[in-house]
Amino acid sequence: MSNLVRSASLTNYSEIARAVGINPLALLAEVDLNPGCLHDPDMRIPSQAVRDLLENSAIASGMDNFGLRMAETRQLSNLGAVALVAREEPTVRRVVRAMMRYSHVLNESLFVELEEANGIAVMREEFLVGQSGSSRQSTELLVGVMFRNLKFFLGPAWNPLRVCFSHSPPRDPSLHFRIFGYGVYFGQDFNGLVCTTSDLDAPNPMADAVMARYARQVLEASAGSARTSAVDSVRNILLVLLPSGQCSIEQVAQQLGVDRQTVHRRLVREGTAFREVVNAIRRELAAHYIDDGTRPLSQVAELLGFSALSAFSRWYKQQFGEVAGLRRRMHDGAERPDRPEGHKR
Repeated sequence: MSNLVRSASLTNYSEIARAVGINPLALLAEVDLNPGCLHDPDMRIPSQAVRDLLENSAIASGMDNFGLRMAETRQLSNLGAVALVAREEPTVRRVVRAMMRYSHVLNESLFVELEEANGIAVMREEFLVGQSGSSRQSTELLVGVMFRNLKFFLGPAWNPLRVCFSHSPPRDPSLHFRIFGYGVYFGQDFNGLVCTTSDLDAPNPMADAVMARYARQVLEASAGSARTSAVDSVRNILLVLLPSGQCSIEQVAQQLGVDRQTVHRRLVREGTAFREVVNAIRRELAAHYIDDGTRPLSQVAELLGFSALSAFSRWYKQQFGEVAGLRRRMHDGAERPDRPEGHKR
């Protein structure tokens, strides 16, 4: 079953498409999206179709910053009912956590995580992997929207310490610099924003405790019928845990606030098992990292939670029936384009 997203994710799509010389209706038809989704922000549409639409639009227009162009004019109100909850929270930290809590209402394939340590806060935003292909445009739209939402609360002069993207740099990064400032880094281990914890401590002068309670009640009532499946809940957590190597069923259960038997039972009811979910997400990520070609195999092994390159190599051969290094060399020779240089950590 396809994950769904609010059609508000396509706000400004038609205007941006026409501005760069492409036909929005023709491109919608290519991915079987009803043109009505451009006018009804609460229509639920397949997130895979939205991702494909943005990638196809970038290719058709020759604009590899198409998603960021869409993000440039977004407003907090585009979040719909989630904006009502976020706007009434007392601090920016509570605003961020509210948007995290209800992210599935906006996009069922979205994962958002906030980590704080030593005065630094990292807001990581990722998509659940599913089918092959790039998600560059959707990722830049997502990070751009979060950036603009934080500016709404922290003021136009605010900028994060870093804006991080896991993909390679664009041909021309000038739009990224104009929107985010010069703290933009590509080829990173995650997609998202880095700021200080003191930024998150900032008060929200618009907060209203009574309205916040009401907004949460309304949103939770409307979201009750769209609960995340057990498989997607486990995948969400594995996306965070895999690079640490701590991805056992016990650790996932702890993150979900249940015991390991409960996780096992929920997955069985959905026709799968924990090890199958782990292998599935590793296969999807491995295929992406190997074909992308920007990371050494030792780093790919680490990102997939393997303690050593040799363990990853054995697993890859078992799963794909070929040697990872050979696959990388074949893909590099046949398809890998020249990559522009960009900022790296």
